[in-house]
Amino acid sequence: MRNGPSGANAESPRKVVLVLSGGLDSTVLAHRLRAEGCDLTMLSFNYGQSHRRELEFAYRTAASLGGAHRVVQLGAIAELLAGSSLTDPAVAMPDGHYSDSSMRATVVSNRNAIMLDVAVAHAVAIGANAVAFGAHAGDHPIYPDCRPSFVAAYEQMVRVANEGFIDSDFVVLAPFINASKSQIVAEGARLGVPFVDTWSCYRGGARHCGRCGTCVERREAFFVANVADPTEYEVP
Repeated sequence: MRNGPSGANAESPRKVVLVLSGGLDSTVLAHRLRAEGCDLTMLSFNYGQSHRRELEFAYRTAASLGGAHRVVQLGAIAELLAGSSLTDPAVAMPDGHYSDSSMRATVVSNRNAIMLDVAVAHAVAIGANAVAFGAHAGDHPIYPDCRPSFVAAYEQMVRVANEGFIDSDFVVLAPFINASKSQIVAEGARLGVPFVDTWSCYRGGARHCGRCGTCVERREAFFVANVADPTEYEVP
């Protein structure tokens, strides 16, 4: 499985370290990698995010799939990542759609690179030949580190930084990079993913708020994919 909406044009890597947030995208990817027979190690991250509740759902996925899972504690860096509503209490969490300019407030600078760096380091340590994360096309307008150009550049950096210590076929997998959220939901339905065991809401309350960008996008994705949405939202 290589990067692209279908990922069906190449053999799957043997051993993969997956960045597993507990959200819909990375959870569907975890099920897909497992279905393709990958030896899967999952890493989740506490970076002081407002929605740390997502980690509970990462635990659920890891337990159901039976793979190795660790939560990496990076909470101390939250104070260094000021300016994002996900890590800075002084910044209000915006409501609306991801296409809205207000969603820029949810950007955590260099977040994917930070997490992927840890995942790559672990991959090198355990002899894995790939790392994977669930970036998708809906992220492109807002998040610079969810774009194809980032993945290509990051993979090249990894090869240089770890030359002589990783397989020549080491890859950074982002198979949903050109896929819509609704396509990911459809893929999850095909795989039998228990969507109730995923968390999207950036507010991290008892239920999905139904108003923040990730909730709006989640709702829309289930509707467009014509898949029943099991999520309980505070706002109907």
